[in-house]
Amino acid sequence: MPARARRIAGYALAVVVLVGVFTLYTRPEMMVSIGDMIWACFR
Repeated sequence: MPARARRIAGYALAVVVLVGVFTLYTRPEMMVSIGDMIWACFR
């Protein structure tokens, strides 16, 4: 794969990840659930 195509694919992947994270932040119950799961690791 040429360098330009690889760079574009990397940017596209980064945008998809950022949109996914933004979507999770708009759902407070999901963030509370993730926080509870992380906190359960330290109990």
